[in-house]
Amino acid sequence: MTKPIYAIGDVHGQLEELQRVLALIEADGGPDAQVVLVGDYVDRGPDSRGVLQLLIDAAASGRNWVTLKGNHDRYLNRFLDDMIVYDPATRPDLSWFNPRLGGDKTMAAYGVEANETIPPAVIRKAALAAVPQAHRDFLSRLPLMHETEDLLFVHAGIRPGIALEKQVEDDLIWIRAPFLDHQGSHGPLVVHGHTALEHPEHAGNRVNLDGGAGYFRPLHAAVFEGRACWLLSETGRIPLRP
Repeated sequence: MTKPIYAIGDVHGQLEELQRVLALIEADGGPDAQVVLVGDYVDRGPDSRGVLQLLIDAAASGRNWVTLKGNHDRYLNRFLDDMIVYDPATRPDLSWFNPRLGGDKTMAAYGVEANETIPPAVIRKAALAAVPQAHRDFLSRLPLMHETEDLLFVHAGIRPGIALEKQVEDDLIWIRAPFLDHQGSHGPLVVHGHTALEHPEHAGNRVNLDGGAGYFRPLHAAVFEGRACWLLSETGRIPLRP
């Protein structure tokens, strides 16, 4: 029998929601369940610091979890390292501290005031003193993909027609239309987040688990056995089909 593997959509600083879906996973698969989180642990929600600490503590305790990198997850280190507040993959006028991206909420979770009217150098000085090195190290080590026999886990998606070893980070954490519009097979079933929906969706060749926790909708967890997929709920498994 195929061993179940669990996946969690974009967390976005929602610590209580993360704890809730982790409890659902443990109830379904036990404390040793294999879990893949598809990225975006920070920004927009109220407790990015708490989310990162939970993931760090889980890794230290030997939990069988894979934590992938999302586009929001690289903002924090880029800012601390090089004071970069704009990502070339998004709008040139949209700073990380704009509430739409939510870096202001991440900084607030560390006790640092941040908005687009405060000079970035002032914010960075306070942030360097406030953000633990362990959090920076954790973010710097996040992998971009996780592959099993039947599944490919990635934050945003892949560029169709490009071999996995030739995929580039900006696509893996930012891509939308070329991937979302593709109707053909990717080989493995791609499990991703990044593009927020009202509810997770199975599109046949991919499963999007981002149900909009970054916009204060519920966080979602799913379980896969081979390519078969179910969402987890307080009342048990709910099939998610194309």
